[in-house]
Amino acid sequence: MRLIPHWIAGAAVPGAATRRLPVWDPATGEQQAELAPATAAEVRTAVRAAADAYPGWRATGLSRRAEVMFRFRELVDANRKEIAAALSAEHGKTIPDALGEVARGLENAEFATGAPYLLRGGYSEQASSGVDVYSIRQPLGVVAGITPFNFPAMVPMWMFCNALVCGNTFVLKPSEKDPSVSLLLADLLRRAGLPDGVFNVVQGDKEAVDALIADPDVQALSFVGSTPVARAIYEAGTRAGKRVQALGGAKNHMVVLPDADVASAADAAVSAGYGSAGERCMAVSVVVAVGAVADPLVEAIAERVHKIRVGAASDPDAEMGPLISREHRDRVAGYLDAADTTARVVVDGRAATGDTGFFLGPSLLDRVPVDSPLYTDEIFGPVLSVVRVDTYEEALKLVNDNPYGNGTAIFTRDGGAARRFQYDAVCGMVGVNVPIPVPVAYYSFGGWKASLFGDLHMYGPDGIQFYTRTKVVTSRWPDPATSEVDLGFPKVR
Repeated sequence: MRLIPHWIAGAAVPGAATRRLPVWDPATGEQQAELAPATAAEVRTAVRAAADAYPGWRATGLSRRAEVMFRFRELVDANRKEIAAALSAEHGKTIPDALGEVARGLENAEFATGAPYLLRGGYSEQASSGVDVYSIRQPLGVVAGITPFNFPAMVPMWMFCNALVCGNTFVLKPSEKDPSVSLLLADLLRRAGLPDGVFNVVQGDKEAVDALIADPDVQALSFVGSTPVARAIYEAGTRAGKRVQALGGAKNHMVVLPDADVASAADAAVSAGYGSAGERCMAVSVVVAVGAVADPLVEAIAERVHKIRVGAASDPDAEMGPLISREHRDRVAGYLDAADTTARVVVDGRAATGDTGFFLGPSLLDRVPVDSPLYTDEIFGPVLSVVRVDTYEEALKLVNDNPYGNGTAIFTRDGGAARRFQYDAVCGMVGVNVPIPVPVAYYSFGGWKASLFGDLHMYGPDGIQFYTRTKVVTSRWPDPATSEVDLGFPKVR
């Protein structure tokens, strides 16, 4: 069985643990590889390699760091298909979907090449008589990223592109469910000229995460995953004195007003609800149908859902692949079992399950009660729920009362209503006739409420801010002839 290694100090390193974690092929249900989860000692070795590399990398000129990131960008671009195939093989998403993930990750490398501009400080000449004041941004040191299974290429690039170009060194703990892409990215960074030890990968599970949280050399943690784990990592990391950004779960609502174009709204709901088998933190999981639009909208969505082709990535006509694991597939199917008595099952995806692979067809539920687990839980699968309300105010209340605040969208032809919604919605990212409002890389990604723990969003300008800290220097070059003792508090004069 193929053993997936760690990446430490510029080279692949086989795991030393006797314990093994399986890596499945979601399309066949067969094990394709395994990994030896990192022990605390192995995590310490990776962190030590990053700490040893930090002084040299921090001292490397900004232009050189940006040049390495530009070369990395070119290598990712040249190897899109290889990266997409690797992540598809372990995650199960279709090749077009995987290529889209690589493209969105690539945006972050492109953004990072402009970091020298963003790392400029400020300068105030003659703030006081003979005194100049200026600010500079400096890296933190060793930082770590803990990333989820659903975007094994894009989410790590959200983190390490900015972290590295700012002068930090990095330790990545990817998901143990689809770990191989992390090694492809590590090798591309090496080929781009990144010095050994600046970027490291430890494969593993909770033991590796706990070791990263506890390690005194790790200055900051970035995390994307479920809300309970995000909260736990935020609390443990901040208790240990680290800077933490932890992105949690979501329950994204798509509000459809009566004046919306039904065909466009149905296209958007299907695309955003079932893409990547619903395993996206920005997937639309709830359609809030306002007033008379509900019946025609549900009919239009159902018509489109019936046409979705479910299959392995090896099928060039497949539009939706399997779920990540048998356990997750069965958990999602369990919600459909409950839906039989609490909601109207318009399209039932359970018929697509079988003995081969972790498949579950797209399902559409109508008249979902808001006190049902179908509504309250983050299902994270190809299940789209429709909640009916009478007014815009009721729809807005659903969005704002929900404990999650990752993304939301409104579909309408009314510019005034759209502007009111973007103003009123208590949510980190809002789409107007855009169902998945993932920001471009020169903005930042992040939710509100239980979807984010920490003060700063991820990538973009917030990413630069997270991976640096500000130092203010007050400078004076006095004339010895005017020097004197003055015990009073410094005054500006």
